[in-house]
Amino acid sequence: MRVLGLWALVLLAYRAHAWYLPGSAPVSYTRGQSVPVHVNALHPMAGATPVHGLVSYDYYDERLGFCRPDAGIKAESGSLGSVLFGDRIYNSALQVRMLEEKSCVPLCMTQTTPEQASFVNDRINERYAVNWMVDGLPVADIDMTKPDGTLRVNSIGFLLGTILDAQGHRLKTPAVYNHYQLNISYHERSPQEYRVVGVNVRPMSLASMTSSQPRCDVSEPMFLSPNTTTPVAYTYSVIWTRSDTPWATRWDAYLHVVDPRIHWYSLLNATAIVALLCLLVALVMARSMRHDIYRYNAIDLTEDIQEDFGWKLVHGEVFRAPTSSMMLSVMAGSGAQLGAMATTTLFFALLGFLNPSNRGSLGTIMIVTWTLFGCLGGYVSARVYVSFDGAQWRRNMILTAVLLPTAIFALMNLLNFVLVLNHSSGAVPFGTLLALVALWFLIHVPLSFLGTYFGLKAGGFPHPVRVNQIPRQIPPQKWYMRLWPSALLAGLLPFGAAWLELFFIINSLFGNRVYYAFGFLSLTFVVTLLTTATVSILNCYLHLCAEEYRWQWRAFISGGASAFWLFAYGVFFCVLRLNLPDLSSKFLYIGYLLIISTLDFLLFGFVGFAACYVCVQRMYRHIRVD
Repeated sequence: MRVLGLWALVLLAYRAHAWYLPGSAPVSYTRGQSVPVHVNALHPMAGATPVHGLVSYDYYDERLGFCRPDAGIKAESGSLGSVLFGDRIYNSALQVRMLEEKSCVPLCMTQTTPEQASFVNDRINERYAVNWMVDGLPVADIDMTKPDGTLRVNSIGFLLGTILDAQGHRLKTPAVYNHYQLNISYHERSPQEYRVVGVNVRPMSLASMTSSQPRCDVSEPMFLSPNTTTPVAYTYSVIWTRSDTPWATRWDAYLHVVDPRIHWYSLLNATAIVALLCLLVALVMARSMRHDIYRYNAIDLTEDIQEDFGWKLVHGEVFRAPTSSMMLSVMAGSGAQLGAMATTTLFFALLGFLNPSNRGSLGTIMIVTWTLFGCLGGYVSARVYVSFDGAQWRRNMILTAVLLPTAIFALMNLLNFVLVLNHSSGAVPFGTLLALVALWFLIHVPLSFLGTYFGLKAGGFPHPVRVNQIPRQIPPQKWYMRLWPSALLAGLLPFGAAWLELFFIINSLFGNRVYYAFGFLSLTFVVTLLTTATVSILNCYLHLCAEEYRWQWRAFISGGASAFWLFAYGVFFCVLRLNLPDLSSKFLYIGYLLIISTLDFLLFGFVGFAACYVCVQRMYRHIRVD
């Protein structure tokens, strides 16, 4: 049997070379074989400052008037995350064959109406980008590509048209790009076996309709008239360039981190902050608290001697159930679920499972892991609620399973309604919404109920001291020790530890840039978690010393207070980096920012609450109470 087991392992190892991540298997072509070209939705160009909109448009939108394939438009199937993130991929009218060069090949001839011309000219002014893919590789503008093949900015696509002439002067009317010169790099793996490893395009605006056949040797740009119908000829050329870049590294040009020293400086700065905070908290716990505990336990209680202030006096109140304990437990369970989702997603990203060629894999992993961790959310919520002596466990179970998903789903549908009104390709199809509802009710809700069952079975967390029957009076607090001033001050440090990485993330989400610095993001996430925990513990200790024993909500709000700074920074980013002309784009931006801030508040609020809970448990476990 051992010999058979050894042979089985050998066979598995021998076959391991044939396994690939979804979407990452290489495709080899022979000379003359057709290379697939696909098109995606139009977005504002990455690197365009400021960005002029958040509404994306379908490539085959009637208002754009692009050439359509003779075989008909066929949509490519995408993952759940790809659809939610706005990818709308279709086949293209371009015919590209391996190593076959083409020059000024007519793609189609269209008649652009005045309404179409006005729409296209507006999108050119707003610097919208056309997105193509050759063999699954995004097409980048040749002017944004360095000689070594890397991108000058982490951007993909090329502009729909231009507002400048050849000398750099502004044109009176935007000129549409109607000629595309594709430059495709290939790697010769073996004789008669080639692979696509790079692609860029030089778009041109050419008034090529000088005769019955379009000509590409003209210099006049192509203008679309908003008053009359304009004939437009779309043409393309294909150039093949040999490259030594292997297929395995063809994505490096897109995933190159721009100036990683900025990330390192920010990370070292945040690490120094969290190291000082941890040292400060350790000194407080090791010296002040140990000294307080020793003095308190040394008091002769028969002589009725006690201190007049300090955290020791509230030992009979510190584990009193807070107001709205149901809502606090539900939010704690949702925060634990989001924390597990974020940790697992970053883990898969670090292992390389989120392959860029598998579009939408990040969103898919996030949704699937959040659904599966519903059991953890129910378990944490039930245990916290029972610890607060809660009796309405059925209500707690239902709220944990439906409250956060209902709020997020309702806001998503509101934003989706705005996208539908704007005829945007980013509108989520009805079938995808049904799939999300199915994941919610068929998987997440049962798992949440199961987690609640095990949480109720495990019971509440044991408390080291009893709760007095009569609540103790709380002394007046200074203004900076009140809930919101102290929470906002506490949330400023975690935000400061992560603000630079937040800039790149927001710039990626709303500026249509490529973000793939998951290593820096993971380290920043860990540093932010530690900063949130230490700040929350220190804030909780200071309030207990002031005899303010209502620490539960303070700990949660202090931990999640970085979300308020995140929202304020998002508004600041919108003012400086975005130029949203219409009310729809502004509403979409605020809606997306509100969703991100809410999730941030729940996640880090749970971190602050859990850290303070553990700290308070250890603090009062070491004092003598008779």
